Amino acid sequence: MKPVDGTVLVIGGGAREYHEHLLRPAALRADLWLLDAAAPTWQSPHLAGATQVDPGDINALVATARSVAASRKVRGVLCHEEALIQAAAQLAEVLDLPGPSVTAVRNCRDRHRTRALLRDAGLPQPRFALVADPAEAAAAAEWLGYPAVAEPRRPGAVRGAVLVRSAADLAGLCADARSAHCPGVSAYRAGILVEEYLDGPEIGVDGVVHDGTYAPMFVARKEAGRTPYRAETGHLVDARDPLIDDPALRWVLAETHRALRITDAVTHTEVRLTARGFVVIGVNCGLGGDLIPRLGGIATGIDPGLVALDVALRTPPDLTPAHRRVAGIRFSHPAGHCRVDRVTVPAPDGAAGLLRAAALAAPGDVLRPPPLGRLQPYAYVLCSAGSRAECTARLDAAEGQVVIHAQPLDLT
Repeated sequence: MKPVDGTVLVIGGGAREYHEHLLRPAALRADLWLLDAAAPTWQSPHLAGATQVDPGDINALVATARSVAASRKVRGVLCHEEALIQAAAQLAEVLDLPGPSVTAVRNCRDRHRTRALLRDAGLPQPRFALVADPAEAAAAAEWLGYPAVAEPRRPGAVRGAVLVRSAADLAGLCADARSAHCPGVSAYRAGILVEEYLDGPEIGVDGVVHDGTYAPMFVARKEAGRTPYRAETGHLVDARDPLIDDPALRWVLAETHRALRITDAVTHTEVRLTARGFVVIGVNCGLGGDLIPRLGGIATGIDPGLVALDVALRTPPDLTPAHRRVAGIRFSHPAGHCRVDRVTVPAPDGAAGLLRAAALAAPGDVLRPPPLGRLQPYAYVLCSAGSRAECTARLDAAEGQVVIHAQPLDLT
């Protein structure tokens, strides 16, 4: 694999637990230069250099990038942070570099724009209505029928998606959806989408668009948790999953990306498997969260960090699976509001297929599940195996060894 002749700008440092596995392989091929508000810490071994700048200030970001480009050959822009995807796209556009267009990013981040474009293209998605207040939400829910789903129009909307079972629950749950936010991302004036509830399992498909042609990398089967708040408690990626080659799913995915005008990007598409077929829930102009890219890499051997780098350079990505295994992750969430004393997790165990276990909450952290806070796990376990059943059993066993010591809090 030839090294890159030049420098790739990395927008935002991110969290080590979620981003180092993407940055490390990219650093083996290209000189990476970090642009972030904070000085580099864990990122330092993977960087050729760094400049401190607020990535949310687009004028300062562009000026800083141009300063770096004055002494280095800048070839592309990388970003793995949801809140900074649009800023990265704006920077790439100003510098005439590859990557998703600002229009494509906005088409994905504004859920109402996504819905309108998919509707105009005749693609399968939930029926929906954009509402500005509880009265409009009530009228929309009556039209759609209960149960319904209320979610913010803003990006990161899944953080605030709630299941509304009756009119009596509507006002409070809509307020919860409206208050949900993605740090660093502005809201919209009419901020709530009320959507038809569709039953069936949900999958996440990480894929890549190169010169307008879409290809999936891997499929993650999602495990859902508590209601009415949407909690993804785990994911399972099977390199042999027949959905990866399903022609109907591939058509829906390709046409969805075409409708959203995505020509060069890595993406994560959420799809519901319903009685009426594949239904698109949403698309993000970036790799999936919850360490799904790491699961995909373990299961298939396709390296999402290198695929993202290829997109940043407009290079044809290599999507050839190197092996076919199953990888899964399971997140532990608190049962109620609490203050964490400590979290203990099992040590990696190759014989048991436990590759990684990590505490995500530190001593003194206060965990506030919705509606007072956000869905915040306190730990995860990550396992691999040769089959789905074996991987699920290994996740069950590893999750059973995670222990949270915490003080319950009464925040009512």
